[in-house]
Amino acid sequence: MSETPIELEPQLSVQPSSQPEPERGLQPPPLLQPPLPTQDPSDTHQQTQLQPELQLSESNPEQQHQAEPVWINHRRLLLLFLGFLSCAAILGLVYYMHQNRQTRSDNNQAGKVTTCVSPACLWASARLSTSADPFTQPCDYFLFTCGSDRLSPDGGGRQRGQGIPGHPQNQRARAAWPERRGQSKEREDRGLKKEKIQDRKTLLLQHLREILESNDRPGSTAVQKAKGFYHSCLDTKSIETSGAEPFLALIQKLGGWAVSGQWNRTDFNSTLSLLMKDYATFPFFNLYVGKDPNEIANGTTKRYIQIDQPDLLIPIEWNSKTLKSQAKTQTLRPFLASCQRYLALLGAPPSSSMMHVGAFISLSSELAVAATPLHHRLSKGQLYQRMTIRELQIQAPVIDWLGCLQAAFHPLPLIEDDHVLLHNSPYIVQMSRVIGKWLNKHELSTSGPVHTFMVLNLLHTLMPALDSRFTGTEKNLSLALGDTEGAGPRWKHCVLQTERGFHLVLTHLLSERTAHREAEEIIQNIFSSFKSKLHELKWTDQMSFQFVMKKVQSLIPRLWTTKEISSQAELDLLFSKVTVGSHSFFSNYVQLLSLWQKRRRQLLTEQAEAADILSVTPFLLGGELLFPMGMFIPPLFHPTYPRAMNYGVMGFLIAKDILHLILPDIYSQSETVHAVGECVWAHYLTVTEKAGRGGVFSLSAAQQQEVWVQYSALQIALQAYHQSLKNHPRDTSISGLSHTPLFLTSFSQVNCDSDPYIEFMPLEPSFLITVICAKSDLCPTSLQCPSKTQQRSLQTC
Repeated sequence: MSETPIELEPQLSVQPSSQPEPERGLQPPPLLQPPLPTQDPSDTHQQTQLQPELQLSESNPEQQHQAEPVWINHRRLLLLFLGFLSCAAILGLVYYMHQNRQTRSDNNQAGKVTTCVSPACLWASARLSTSADPFTQPCDYFLFTCGSDRLSPDGGGRQRGQGIPGHPQNQRARAAWPERRGQSKEREDRGLKKEKIQDRKTLLLQHLREILESNDRPGSTAVQKAKGFYHSCLDTKSIETSGAEPFLALIQKLGGWAVSGQWNRTDFNSTLSLLMKDYATFPFFNLYVGKDPNEIANGTTKRYIQIDQPDLLIPIEWNSKTLKSQAKTQTLRPFLASCQRYLALLGAPPSSSMMHVGAFISLSSELAVAATPLHHRLSKGQLYQRMTIRELQIQAPVIDWLGCLQAAFHPLPLIEDDHVLLHNSPYIVQMSRVIGKWLNKHELSTSGPVHTFMVLNLLHTLMPALDSRFTGTEKNLSLALGDTEGAGPRWKHCVLQTERGFHLVLTHLLSERTAHREAEEIIQNIFSSFKSKLHELKWTDQMSFQFVMKKVQSLIPRLWTTKEISSQAELDLLFSKVTVGSHSFFSNYVQLLSLWQKRRRQLLTEQAEAADILSVTPFLLGGELLFPMGMFIPPLFHPTYPRAMNYGVMGFLIAKDILHLILPDIYSQSETVHAVGECVWAHYLTVTEKAGRGGVFSLSAAQQQEVWVQYSALQIALQAYHQSLKNHPRDTSISGLSHTPLFLTSFSQVNCDSDPYIEFMPLEPSFLITVICAKSDLCPTSLQCPSKTQQRSLQTC
């Protein structure tokens, strides 16, 4: 190897000899030598023998005179011996005091550490007891790879008002994780031995579920309303009983529609304004709120209304030859069947159903022609095109832009001179022409195809609140389009829906349960260790090193908290007009849509970035490196856990996230990345007895970098923990484990964390323990396979 990173500082290591682990086959530490007494027993015996001799000499002067030379010699020897004993006693006392102090320190550091007995620790102990032990089962535990059968990152299309969605069909696409190296059998065996580790997003949703289902205290009225909404979502029996009636009643409030035979021919722009204001429904275009990236570099925090193409209901595809979108021919039949099913559920007469469905598909197809995928718009420079509302009105006159935007963002004052940002102006222009043509078709004036188009889009918006006949029809269409991913459990759906409307309430509740001080401490310690790690790398040139260090030194890492709500009284006032019924989820959901649109309005005026409760990874904002509260939840983190456990799990995840975020492509900037990646891979090949075999592939640059990232993250977390121990020596234990053994055992529970880089990790992250333990003083025992003979000693990476 041409280069290996500098090892962890020895003084930060916790020596295994001070950590007896008899239950795991470790040898107890050598007994301390007993301290020397202050006075030797032989000294006392000699003095008792001398007493009669002195008395005899006094009674017999002659004998005294004859014995004097001998006595003098004995006295001299005695004085010399007494002096020696005095020095030895003083040295013994010093040694005893030092050894006693050291013993007390060792007892704190070793097997006499306090066992954590908090509920969280008891749960963690039970989990560890049912998991494979990396120190007693290294061969069976480490030799598996991260595979495509792992949970993929959540691609649910969650938007925080700043993202620009791609082509409408992109939301339905699923990433295909490739099968690699024919190891599906190993992964299957692995699944039988150990349950899959859930991704961080699912763990966060489970934590929010526990909060919503808790009955620990009554809470504020806003909290009660959020919990009431959640429980009404779970009440599927009431939803099934209500059927389609709530939606049909809502349509009547909008003036009816031609499909039902009762329609008062409401004004097009009036209906559109109502849909945008009260129901967060945008049939012909999408609305977002966000910053202009051209201004971000100048430090501007102003946000703008951003107008984009809609998520059309009809399945479409992009034709790279004609550079136009078109309806998917092979999916038209199932799409047609789903539309007919919806109309039948809403009571439409079969005789007129086909006419309305045909008009809906034709109008959708014409709108789809102008929709283009994101990559095409990027290449054409069609994103973030700035213009005033007055200029937009001239380009797309069929929409009453000022009236619709004023309704959507009421009560914010908007005027024609306010700027908006467009992300596909050709579509907006074409959409205006198409709608104008359909509105002016006299032969279709009685059937109202444009109105039906809006009603069916409203139906799609309210689909989560309807009974299983509607959601089942939607699921069948998704299956016909090739989407085999299930909808997930009902509780997860309800947590996500609750967050949409009551995100401030959940943020407040999550903040109350977050250990802010402990989270800040581990953030700061990991970031400090990360910076020291950068100095260990061998950089290709000094400029690269200086550029990265300048960027890192300017960052301020901190826990991402919100300042929007400071008290429960403010929450109660904010949600005072919301009424939540225990058995009326449809009504509750309609109010949620209004709350969601209100949240969009708030984004337009707020200067600070509102905390995103569903975030689970850090991100950069200006000069700050922000860590969401959703990262610091059980079972990944808990303030009562031993610090070894928190650093072994959350410390590793934080370090890995920082490396991915700040050093997205360091392979070309540091020779260490290549050297460490190959070194770790050599360990893997040796332990798996694949070294020297033909056909064993080498790691790609991306794989080498990911191996380096995760191995470095483990080193950073371990170094940060050792520094924490140095500053605060006390730590608790779990399952008889403490300090470094507990750190590594806890890390082994992380395994293949679900993130966008999982496809580049060629081995199970827990195997990195084997590489770490090549430095023997870091681990309590050597991780060797007893049934296999190691051909060569493994070097330290």
